[in-house]
Amino acid sequence: MAGHETQPSLLQPSLLQGFPERLPVNGPPLAEDKPVARVVLESSVPHLDRPFDYSVPAELAEAAAPGVRVKVKFNGQELNGFITERLAESDSAHPLTALHKVVSPVAVLTPAISELAGTVAARYAGTLSDVLRTAVPPRVAKVEKELLAGDVTADVGDLKPFTDGQAWAAYSNGASYLQHLASGGSPKAVLTALQGFGPGGWPALVASAVATVRSSGRGAVVVVPDYRDLEQLEAALAKVLPLSDVARLTADDGPTPRYRNFLRLLSGAAGVAIGTRSAAYAPVKDLGLVVCWDDGDDLHIEQRAPYAHAREVLLLRAEQQNAACLMASHSRSTELQRLVEMQWAAPIEAPRPTVRSTVPRVLNTADSFEQERDPLARIARLPGAAWRAAKHGLERGPVLVQVARAGYAPSLVCETCRELARCNACQGPLAVSSSSAMPACRWCSTPAPQWRCSHCSGTRLRRGAAGVMRTAEELGRAFPGKTVVTSSGEHIKAMVPDVPALVVATVGAEPVAPNGYAAALLLDGNSLLRRENLRAGEDTVRRWFNAASLVKSARDGGLVVITADDTAATGALLRWDAPGYASRELALRKELQLPPAVRVASVTGSRADVAQFAEAFEAGSSLASGSKLRSAGPAPVQLYTSASAVGEADADVRTLYFIPYADAAETTRAMRAVKAASAAKRTSGPVQLRLDGVDVL
Repeated sequence: MAGHETQPSLLQPSLLQGFPERLPVNGPPLAEDKPVARVVLESSVPHLDRPFDYSVPAELAEAAAPGVRVKVKFNGQELNGFITERLAESDSAHPLTALHKVVSPVAVLTPAISELAGTVAARYAGTLSDVLRTAVPPRVAKVEKELLAGDVTADVGDLKPFTDGQAWAAYSNGASYLQHLASGGSPKAVLTALQGFGPGGWPALVASAVATVRSSGRGAVVVVPDYRDLEQLEAALAKVLPLSDVARLTADDGPTPRYRNFLRLLSGAAGVAIGTRSAAYAPVKDLGLVVCWDDGDDLHIEQRAPYAHAREVLLLRAEQQNAACLMASHSRSTELQRLVEMQWAAPIEAPRPTVRSTVPRVLNTADSFEQERDPLARIARLPGAAWRAAKHGLERGPVLVQVARAGYAPSLVCETCRELARCNACQGPLAVSSSSAMPACRWCSTPAPQWRCSHCSGTRLRRGAAGVMRTAEELGRAFPGKTVVTSSGEHIKAMVPDVPALVVATVGAEPVAPNGYAAALLLDGNSLLRRENLRAGEDTVRRWFNAASLVKSARDGGLVVITADDTAATGALLRWDAPGYASRELALRKELQLPPAVRVASVTGSRADVAQFAEAFEAGSSLASGSKLRSAGPAPVQLYTSASAVGEADADVRTLYFIPYADAAETTRAMRAVKAASAAKRTSGPVQLRLDGVDVL
């Protein structure tokens, strides 16, 4: 966290009893006006998740303003914190400790962001300190000196009224949405974009909306999954707004540029914040619009407690600050479909004639017609239709090949019994990194030169799945003389030139061709659909649509070939009907009372600790109807270790609670209270509490 010098591990529970140090009788002279400062500590300890009152010495009276970073004494330790407000008197019955130091006179925590962070912490049953760690970037002293010297501020000039909304004209409700934004309104909408490239692509759509809201004198926040989307968005915004009016907030840029842009937004030198998930908290003045692109991407989920989703943060912020909201993607998540069906947001979709003239033609090799032409298409990795599409596509431009797995052969099986090949040391899966490499464990990297199957004693291995490198090797042999480009793992490409080439990419790592791909082959569809996850179908549809949207329209010869069984997910891509699939999925979830029809909380830890948490929580909570929460577990959590390394008694378990929305606020409040009480009393070990985790079902 910003200015964090004392790590949470140093906060020993025995030292933190819940009160600041008491002030000696002969303390320093206090400030005449509002001598009490309310401080939020930078501490992840649950029972310290509340503000503490400190006295303000006269020498710090001017610098100790709300929002500044401070250092305070707390039970013999020096902790960092933020002043949230100044008061005339304290309601504490104890003598107050004086503020130790004002770290910086820059008020980096605005009242709006402080309120938002508290709301997010309450929704996800986390601590305010954990949310502020994401919301406020680490301090860089030299950048603050630039701000105080006037070097950070800049004049963006008069923003010209934006009237070019041509990209939105193809969508129903699109023009009216822009008009509502331009008039100063706050419409809420869910946009289903058709293309991912060119003047009609999603970056142009988002840039038009941002420029429109800026012409009304308000600011905007746009959150995207990763740096590739960020670069596309920044290029689109550069065409409609001055570069000085846009500030990037992403950890990939490093602490100094990130903090400089944060201060530019804070001072009003920039009115548009773009970035990855932490940009959802950007201190934009006069906020008028929040935008989230591709909310179904897992990269929008914060990887640290309380694991907040950027989509939910922006939705909360739009409500809190009465700002317009735009949730855009090529497909549609069930969470957004729920907002549409609740009529909280209006759908913005293209009419069917526009869809047919804009998107590529989609062909499924598993349908009855293709099966009659090619009986082996169901089992072939590259069916005849896919090979022909690639051959003809290479005559007109690049061809995209989407595969499910990275590496060369990411899984191996016994050639005799087809059981998954496991490492003898840790029971991890064996894999091969190249055609000449020795099989080795993916977990512990132990080579397996003399592997023997534990089921049938077989000694021969075969590939269980082909990764991106193996696929590229096979395509290189199938199309000799053609360039093969790979994009996966740590070597992801953002763009590829408009020249004939085979671009082999893992799901989510597809580069953008400036004028679109001539064709796309979506391989390994069944592997994606058969994952043991509640959202396997929804996520697969999202990845298919994201890849297919990079292909030229059917009238320009664009063709997408999908190799998957004829399922509802495949039908959605064939019809190009992402909203229809989302509606079907949500109806099934409502029938089964699964997320997002309800909220889910997961409690993970040792069996004894989870049992104690469940006992304390269930004893003090009930639904408004008087019934108990529906729960599942405790059940063992799948660990990436061998069974012998961790005993059954020591293995982590997980209990799930399914929470109706009407009872969510009270239930999460009770869970926070139980976790804080347990930490204060040290009656049990820590447990991980997560709300709405996408990986628990």
